[in-house]
Amino acid sequence: MVGIYFSGTGNSKYAAERFCSEYDKAAKVFSIEDGNLLRAVKNEELLVFAYPVQYSTVPKILRDFIIDNKELWANKKVFVIATMGLFSGDGAGVLGRLLHKYGAEILGGLHLKMPDSIGDEKVLKRPLELNRRLVKEAEQKIRKAAELLKSGKPTQEGIGIVWRMAGFFGQRLYFGHKTKKYSDKLRIDEDKCIGCGKCEKLCPMNNIEVVDKKVVQKNRCTMCYRCINHCPRQAMTLLGKAVVEQSVIEKYL
Repeated sequence: MVGIYFSGTGNSKYAAERFCSEYDKAAKVFSIEDGNLLRAVKNEELLVFAYPVQYSTVPKILRDFIIDNKELWANKKVFVIATMGLFSGDGAGVLGRLLHKYGAEILGGLHLKMPDSIGDEKVLKRPLELNRRLVKEAEQKIRKAAELLKSGKPTQEGIGIVWRMAGFFGQRLYFGHKTKKYSDKLRIDEDKCIGCGKCEKLCPMNNIEVVDKKVVQKNRCTMCYRCINHCPRQAMTLLGKAVVEQSVIEKYL
């Protein structure tokens, strides 16, 4: 087994690592940003993908990764883990269908409610103890799902027409266009920004560059919220107008 993830604040990374460890202690897990991933995938039949849903669909960076490496997925057996703040409908299914298009066999899916990563919106913010409880509940679901996959009866969350309709009518119909292109909506409060360069190092898109202590953008944001949730001065926003809470998985373990 090889685990593959894209993660903004650590939820999907944590889920991939826990699932693969429960299934096979020797399993290796890679970010899509890891240069060693493609070599590992070529030599492995069983893959586990984990990713955070955005508006009930796949972040553009991950979609581009799948398409750019489409020759790799033929004849692979895939289990998909979708992490979410509240609801995704067919989170596992939407990535599964994309992989199936390129020849993968989708074994099943798992949906995990996790601490919300959208740091500049109040809507899904929860108390610390509730977020910690969510992570504990996710761990239990992961353990059970890994056992079921081993027994040949993988969970089917997000897979099938009913889930697909829930994802489409629940979010994609109204908001799906937001992930079709990279975003140019990232904002920097220059009065707060100290030009430390942390955002530049964290950005998976190389969208950010610090020049003369000022942040310069290339308008290729994939909305992962890494920069917003790690900025020491809370100087960055995307969907909201101010940072409400910086959410990273380490806070809830």
